[in-house]
Amino acid sequence: MYAIVEIGGEQFKVSKNDKIVAAKMPGDVGASVDIENVLLLSSGKSYKVGTPYVEGAKVQAEILEHSKADKVIVFKKKRRKRYRVLRGHRQPQTTLQIKDIKA
Repeated sequence: MYAIVEIGGEQFKVSKNDKIVAAKMPGDVGASVDIENVLLLSSGKSYKVGTPYVEGAKVQAEILEHSKADKVIVFKKKRRKRYRVLRGHRQPQTTLQIKDIKA
């Protein structure tokens, strides 16, 4: 059994005991999170597609850690003007472990 869920504008294919890295979510480490934006449910041979979400379906997950993604370098330069700017950015993210999928 697997589901396709939407978290922070991104879609993830998840099944039980999967670990995913998504955009930062509110909550403490070890807290349980219910994801109700389920786009598709599959249980072997049958599929249930939502319009846009499957009614009554939810995915239960546990927050494992909050961290930051790899650094993205932003470098700006204008030729012959002595203008150079170097900036970096690290996006916050959350690691989740899927505990259960309920239809």
